[in-house]
Amino acid sequence: MKTPLAAPAAVLATVLLTTAPAQAATCEPPTVERFGPASVTGAIVGASVHEGRAYVVTRGQKPPVLAELDLSTRKVVRSVTLPDAPATGEPEGAWATAVSGGKVYAGTYPVPDLYSFDLATGEVKHLRSFGRNGGFVWSLAAAPDGTLYAGTYPDGRVWEYRPDTGAVRNFGVLAAGERYVRAVAADADNVYAGLLDKGRLVAIDRASGAVRELARGPGGIGVVAEHGDRVLAVSGTTLIDVRKDGTDLRRVPTGAGSLDAIVSTPDGTVYGTTRPDGAVHRYRTGDEALTRIADAPSPGDETRRLALTGEGALVGFSGSGGMWTLDLPSAKAEFVDLIEAGLPSGAERPQSMLLVPNRAVYIGGHFSMDVRDLRTGEHRRFRVPGEPKDLVRRGDKIYGAIYPSGQIIAIDMRTDEVTSLGFLGHGQQRPWDLEYDPRTDKLLVASAPLGAKLDGALSIVDPDTGQMDVYEGVIPDQSLMSLSLDSAAGVVYLGGDVLGGGTPPVKTSASVAAFDLKTRTVLWQVEPVQGSRTFQDIKVHDGLLYGVYKRNSGAWIALDLATRTVRHQGALSGYGELTVHRGRVFASVFFGGGNAYELGTEAKLLATGLGDEWYTNPQLHFEPGSWKAWALSGRELARIGLDPRCPQS
Repeated sequence: MKTPLAAPAAVLATVLLTTAPAQAATCEPPTVERFGPASVTGAIVGASVHEGRAYVVTRGQKPPVLAELDLSTRKVVRSVTLPDAPATGEPEGAWATAVSGGKVYAGTYPVPDLYSFDLATGEVKHLRSFGRNGGFVWSLAAAPDGTLYAGTYPDGRVWEYRPDTGAVRNFGVLAAGERYVRAVAADADNVYAGLLDKGRLVAIDRASGAVRELARGPGGIGVVAEHGDRVLAVSGTTLIDVRKDGTDLRRVPTGAGSLDAIVSTPDGTVYGTTRPDGAVHRYRTGDEALTRIADAPSPGDETRRLALTGEGALVGFSGSGGMWTLDLPSAKAEFVDLIEAGLPSGAERPQSMLLVPNRAVYIGGHFSMDVRDLRTGEHRRFRVPGEPKDLVRRGDKIYGAIYPSGQIIAIDMRTDEVTSLGFLGHGQQRPWDLEYDPRTDKLLVASAPLGAKLDGALSIVDPDTGQMDVYEGVIPDQSLMSLSLDSAAGVVYLGGDVLGGGTPPVKTSASVAAFDLKTRTVLWQVEPVQGSRTFQDIKVHDGLLYGVYKRNSGAWIALDLATRTVRHQGALSGYGELTVHRGRVFASVFFGGGNAYELGTEAKLLATGLGDEWYTNPQLHFEPGSWKAWALSGRELARIGLDPRCPQS
């Protein structure tokens, strides 16, 4: 799709704090030019199927859209928005959906609220909240009598909602320290809940509230389904199959991937899709392994929901914003982009950005890449297999580090063709930072684990062959959030995070480490600030390592690399990313309205009012030889003037 680049909007006086006095002849005037939505999305989270129609809820748009699709025509026939709840705040999406009693129910985030959509009248209602802003309704299930059950975060509860009376109750603490009830299913007698932190599958008696443990998994449980006298749950690369009374427990390996969605037929046949490849598999109780029956209808995608829509027909809903149908006898699949099907698209919070000077700006979104051609003003968009957490250029190719698969991709700038270099593996599914080393012609990746482990990794990737050397635990008991390359010295510096994946930390202070790229060894490691647990970003410049902390948010340091002592430090409004440009260090951060600073012996505020609409970290991408940087203003792509020579008003 191609749309013209919007004309720059007029500069608002409230956006920049700096001014441009007439006497400052060498000072570039501060400007904010806006070019429309940076990243356009049709991504979805929740999905349900009912009587020949599908109901999906968007992710990232404000307000989120609930759309109804006719499965026979594969077109959107109706859509509504989920309004803000005055007492709790703005929803951004709904992971949880269920259909009951002529209504579609949606459980939202980051406000854990429950909404209903009346299929007869089209009326949308906010029903109630299950907690404070920052929470999730992760899962919803309707029992045969229409009672709804919701699994929530961060309280780790299962809630009951009676549509006929509006009555609500919860079943208390299901496991000490549990935060996530990631999946629920319900029958006439019990609710079945999958606990993510503790890796437990539990059954809750709907009448008495008594809780029984049915099984424990090797990791968190994120998918649960019931059929007949059995319950199925997915824990990492293990499928748990157990009778509802807790007997006849079976554990079946899923292979290299994990099932992200399952559905069962009346005869007990189970179909599921695996992550990260997206392939379709079949299972029956008694099988020792899954049987792969079809390649991925949407390669590398996450499946939000599976449903059987007729004899031999399977329908799946992809997180990227797609719907596919699979003819089971022939294994032939057809894919439909939901935006092309009529789903209202909207601006989302971007994941990453890359400026190719005088050519284009690339913006990574949720399973998509938006490109603004700087020569023609045109806008185009194409799919990528996940969220590009960081982007880097090498020649005519752009490389992206992808969540949630931990995949490294290459994008041909001439054709937009996307190819895979492979997966980091080793549990490293959260790549946070990516740099290219021209001296060794290698890509460097800093990553965090996904799951109950602490150690992140530095990965060194050959962009031609895809060979990956993964160094787990390069900072022991910490994940890696950032890296900064000194190519001339052959050293990469690493910024740590004591929180790792989803398990309690054993360290209290984040480290910086120096890694020799020739010997592949750690030269030294230091904890610059005691009690500060997470580096968000680091950059090396002129013998100093600048670092911005996420925890404690906004604290920054300049570490002398020769003495490994802190030379300068201070506080910014929040955390974000660092950029070195024309011999100066800049920071773009969250909070305080969205601010940009220059860092030296102290922090100098250059701009405010840019908004807090990045999904990952606020970034600045300067044009060579200029003080103009590509960034965001709200959710719009913007070019802003950040001349540090301009005095403040």
